[in-house]
Amino acid sequence: MAKRSKNRSGGFTLIELMIVISVILILISVALPAYNQSILRARESVLRQNLFTLRSVISQYTLDKQKAPQSLDDLVSAGYLKQIPTDPMTGHNDTWTPDQEQDTILSLDQQPSDEPGIVDVHSGSQGVGSDGTAYNTW
Repeated sequence: MAKRSKNRSGGFTLIELMIVISVILILISVALPAYNQSILRARESVLRQNLFTLRSVISQYTLDKQKAPQSLDDLVSAGYLKQIPTDPMTGHNDTWTPDQEQDTILSLDQQPSDEPGIVDVHSGSQGVGSDGTAYNTW
């Protein structure tokens, strides 16, 4: 018996390795959905912030110029934004969906505006948020 114990190496058995790998896989399968959910919530938070910024800048532009911007690029060229923010749900900055004025609106000095412009903006994504509403309705 003394010879057998000398030849036996100090490594792990196949069963021990399989148990360790199984435990690691179980931990990963529990952590992965929580990680994906946190990524989604972060993207939704960025979307809310970008929408708030765009709407605020559209309002500032309209008050300053006494007419609504014709496109989002007008906000950049007028210096209200350095660049159009990226829509985090689509990954592009050209997928924003602007809402145009329906009718000619009287400006502050009660003159009819003959150029309808952007009054609101939405995401161009067709996805549904974690609250159950579509991103393009936010």
